[in-house]
Amino acid sequence: MAIATLSVIAVDCPDPTALARFYQQVLGGEIENEGKRWVDLHVPGGVRLAFQEAPGYVAPSWPSAKESQQLHLDLDVTDMAEAQEQVLALGAKALDLDDDGGKRDFRVFADPAGHPFCLIRP
Repeated sequence: MAIATLSVIAVDCPDPTALARFYQQVLGGEIENEGKRWVDLHVPGGVRLAFQEAPGYVAPSWPSAKESQQLHLDLDVTDMAEAQEQVLALGAKALDLDDDGGKRDFRVFADPAGHPFCLIRP
């Protein structure tokens, strides 16, 4: 029996509206509370991502044996090359694009605030 249900994934960042817009362009959905310290993105399918202003924010380090990457999102895509081109055009940074000639089903990026995320070929 579950103790709780997941209601939101909250992400610390320096500019909640800007990061919500980045993920809106990647995932779709509707933004709520633009310009506030807490901005919600209601993603199709019922998932809600929230972006919270964090003064003094420091981006996670990836990969690092000394520091934690905190969390990352895995995003399923149907066309890896096209999705990669699009997220890079939106301001993502490539962290690890070596998918071993397509054998490894993911590539790693950082969003504009530095949070790692993976594009996954399901």
